[in-house]
Amino acid sequence: MYKNCIKRWFDFLLSLCGIIVLSPVLAVLCVLVRVKLGSPIFFRQERPGKNERIFTLCKFRTMTDQRDEQGKLLPDAVRLTKFGKFLRASSLDELPELFNILKGDMSIIGPRPLLVSYLPYYSEREKLRHSVRPGLTGLAQVSGRNFIDWDSRLDKDIEYVENLSFGMDLKVLWMTVQTVLGHSDEVAEDTNAAEGNFAEIRKKRLEETGKLR
Repeated sequence: MYKNCIKRWFDFLLSLCGIIVLSPVLAVLCVLVRVKLGSPIFFRQERPGKNERIFTLCKFRTMTDQRDEQGKLLPDAVRLTKFGKFLRASSLDELPELFNILKGDMSIIGPRPLLVSYLPYYSEREKLRHSVRPGLTGLAQVSGRNFIDWDSRLDKDIEYVENLSFGMDLKVLWMTVQTVLGHSDEVAEDTNAAEGNFAEIRKKRLEETGKLR
């Protein structure tokens, strides 16, 4: 009952309240991002949602469009400014995803939506992560995602799906508040930064062993 009905109503009401209450913050961030990082204000990218349906994720941009003499974008490390790092570390860049939640593309709690290019490299069990709506935060994010490898991170996603309940969502929400208020970098970066691109890792493993896991 909770998973198939009540959870969606909670998501709708909480995201609507969040948008209303945080509207001044959203307005200020829009101005700051435009002044400090340029236009467009939002970073949009296609991601797989529930049942692998593709939707457009919306976040505040955290990098500039600085280019070299040939017009090519400079490396991410150069374009990620101090302000951009602050947005990521505080998770403020994620606030526009409240509109994704309101629309029904996402949930407050769930496996984070990863890149579309990763879809061919999940094991059959790992594909369960797409049996629910992706989340603004999830069990993997509050379990040290910067310090666990991709296999362990995806295991956490499956653990969440297999144990989805109101109690589980409350647990993840409380842990998220603790990590954000504690300024933990557990929710600030992606596993890509620590271990490398998931698709490349799985492709190499598949070539070497013939197995995804």
